This record gives sequence, C-alpha cells and structure tokens, in this order.
Amino acid sequence: MPVQPASHSSPLRTREPALPRSREPRVGVPRRGSGTRTSAAWLGVCVGVLVLIGLVVFMLQNTGPVAVSFLGMSGTAPLALALLIAGVGVGVVVLTSAALRIGQLRRHASADAAGARR
Repeated sequence: MPVQPASHSSPLRTREPALPRSREPRVGVPRRGSGTRTSAAWLGVCVGVLVLIGLVVFMLQNTGPVAVSFLGMSGTAPLALALLIAGVGVGVVVLTSAALRIGQLRRHASADAAGARR
C-alpha cells in the first residue's frame, strides 16, 4: 500500500472564514421589478373583467329554452340562466367550504400561539 505524502497545511495556522462575495449589479441589464400585492390585485381584476365579458357574450348567444329538472320539479329556462344558476351554486359551495377551512386554520394557529405563550 503506497504511503501518501503529508499535507502541507499546519494545524497551528488560523484560517479566516470565507466571506461571501457580493455581486455588483451589472450595468445595462434591466432589473425585473418585484410584484406587489397591489399589482397582483390589479391582475386579478383584469382577468375577472375578461372572464365576465366572456360570460356575458356566452349568455347573449345561448338564450334558447332547455328543459330543467331538479328535485322532482321540472320546467324550462334559458340555457344561459340554467348554467349561471349552476355556476353560482358551485361558487357558494366552494366559498362556504373555504371559509370553514380558514376558520379551522385560524383556530388552530391561535391555539398554537396561546400554547407558546405559556
């Protein structure tokens, strides 16, 4: 088995910790702006308006009557109205379940915070 040569480093010599090098901003390269909550809200509003315009166009083009049956009741309604009522119903269910979950998480977080204070 070959013997490896001894290291040239001395254990008595102190080493300085390596400091991270800071990068200077490059000249001529545009920096991307960070997104804010306000810009995200405006983006959401713009997307919502576009979806609403699409929904209005859909409703204006689908006014023909369709047969609707629900819980033993039946009748006719414009297709757009039937789909709008179904969409609002789904939205109510989603918002209710989300509100219940948020309340559950807040109660859990406040219980953890109260336990940490003791």
